[in-house]
Order: sequence, then structure tokens, then C-alpha cells
Amino acid sequence: MIEWTHWHTEPLLVGSILAVAWAYSLVIGPYRSSEHSFPKRQSIYFALGIISFYLTVGSPLDALGENFLFSAHMVQHNALMYICPPLLLLGLPAWLIDGPFSRKAWLQSIFKFLVHPLIAGLSFTLVFSLWHIPFLYEWALHDKAVHIIEHLTMLFVSLQVWWCIVSPSQQFPALRYGGQIVFVFLLMVGQTPLFAFLTFSSDVFYPTYAYAPRVVDLSPIQDQVLGGVVMKLANMFVSLAIMSVAFYKWAQESEKRSG
Repeated sequence: MIEWTHWHTEPLLVGSILAVAWAYSLVIGPYRSSEHSFPKRQSIYFALGIISFYLTVGSPLDALGENFLFSAHMVQHNALMYICPPLLLLGLPAWLIDGPFSRKAWLQSIFKFLVHPLIAGLSFTLVFSLWHIPFLYEWALHDKAVHIIEHLTMLFVSLQVWWCIVSPSQQFPALRYGGQIVFVFLLMVGQTPLFAFLTFSSDVFYPTYAYAPRVVDLSPIQDQVLGGVVMKLANMFVSLAIMSVAFYKWAQESEKRSG
């Protein structure tokens, strides 16, 4: 039976998170150029991003989703998609990105390619779809190294997508508001087959959950359907929120230009 009080404290996980936080603190603190003020607001966002990442992969939610409930695993994946990435990106001052990249043309080219909306959208859709193919999903559940790779690739492609929406950079800016609306809508369309695959099937795709002890009053197929619904609702809520904000700002921008 799952231990609800268990938190992951493996040296690799905790050490990696602390190393990232420490490096960020040095860059915005003692190593910051005197021409830049201390980014207080951004540092709060980044701290929240680091904390949310640990809560996502280090809390009992991880064991619950890895061993017992598909729906819990989908909650975890949603957090990796929709909570951690925007917080981490909002925590980056523009000078932290634009400064280093302005000195290396080859870095600019690579980064510009990675955050191009087409590449970001295709990467996001492909990675999340592939990891839910049953044999890859089961492999990740039973091999810790593969599970880590799964979560890191999900986080990476989510950062690519969110860059197109909340980029702090002037050199690699976010899409304009109209572009954001189209981009997010196409992402919704791209993920629809995965939601349908999980929600409307009468078969349980993942043996781990089919044979797991029932920790809640849900059958394996009900749990799988719930997981698909959780993914779809989270996607719809976040997407509609982004499109609504983008449309509002777009309208304000147009009004200022016409006035």
C-alpha cells in the first residue's frame, strides 16, 4: 500500500533542484551586472517554479501515479505541462537570456530554431503522444531512468511551447497576440486524438493500473477515463485562459492604435 507521507529525497533529484536554484541565485545576485537591478518579482516566480517542480515529481503524487492511479499520473503530467514551465520562464529576466545569446551567433540559431512555434508545437504534441503509447508508458513506469527522461522531455517541450506565450526575451520574443490564439488553438486540436484515445476506449491500455490494488473506488477503466478527462479539462481551461487574455490584450492594443 502506498505511503502517503513519503517524499522523494534522492540525492540526484534534490541535488539537481538545489544546483539549479543555487546557479540562478548566483546569476541574479553576486554575478549580476551593476547595470541591472535585482529582479525581485522574477525571483519569486522562479522560486515558485522550483517548488512546484519538486511538488510534482517529489511528493506522494509521484508514487500514487507511478503505481496505482493513471488519473494521478495525468495530474502530475498536467503540472509538468501547465504549472512549472510558465513559472520558471516568468522567473527569467530578459537580460539573463539576451545577454549570453547576443555574443554567440550559433547559440542564437539553435535557440531560435527550438522556440519557433512550428517546432515547439510539433515537439510538444509528438512527445506527449509518444509517451502515452502503452509500451513506452509501461517502460517508463518500470524503469526509473526512463521515467526521469520522460518527465524531463515533457518539461522541456512544455518550456518550448510556453516560450511562445510568455517569453521574457526581446531577442526571442513571444508570439503576437493573434499568433498566440492560433498557436494555442492548433495545440488543442493536435492533442485531441490522445484525449479521445484515453477517454473513449473500453479497454485498459496500461497493465500496471489494471493489476494495481485499488486505493480509491474506481475500476481501472474508470480511472483511465478519468485521467483522459483530467487532461482534456486542464488543456481546455489553460488554453481558453491564454486565448482570452491574448484576445483582450490584442483588442486593447488595437484600440490604442486607432485612438
